[in-house]
Amino acid sequence: MVQSSAAQQGMDMATNVKPANGPIMLAELQEFASFDPAAQRYIRRALDIAFDRGDALSLWSRDRLETASIRNQTKVYEGLHVLRGLVPVNGTGDELDRFMGRLILIAAFDLGQGRIRCFAAFRFLYERLLGASVRPWLPAAFCAASALPHMPPPRRRDLLQSISEAAATAPGWSLKEPGFYPEWVERVEDDAG
Repeated sequence: MVQSSAAQQGMDMATNVKPANGPIMLAELQEFASFDPAAQRYIRRALDIAFDRGDALSLWSRDRLETASIRNQTKVYEGLHVLRGLVPVNGTGDELDRFMGRLILIAAFDLGQGRIRCFAAFRFLYERLLGASVRPWLPAAFCAASALPHMPPPRRRDLLQSISEAAATAPGWSLKEPGFYPEWVERVEDDAG
């Protein structure tokens, strides 16, 4: 799994944030509910892997392909703890050089899995993986990873069309940390009928 120091830092981020007020938490829940089931599942799986929230293989793997994907994702996510400390403050060349290449690499992996199909789901996931300070950098990383040549052209088109003009040209970004980190939920069978 991901290195224990990264897991601890991620768990701290996921559990020690100040509680979100009701309307913000409700908005985050509603946004997550608006994503298709494949995106919801992938986001929960990604957070489990990133924050070492249990055995991702036993929880999320349904077949050999998914097992291989989870193992690859675990390797790719090993760099998240480093990336969290590299989020640019001033946007200088040195900061960008160290940060954007790594972010695009991880984003290309996630988008290449085919379950994150829009910028909103991508942003939702990466705000949680890296924190609120990454928000200004997400449109550029999303566009760069979406436009890489390994992405099939129809998928590339759909991804790039999913980013709104408002998201691409936002004059500012909130620094408020997310409050809702979705997790696996056991299905409860209804005995009533």
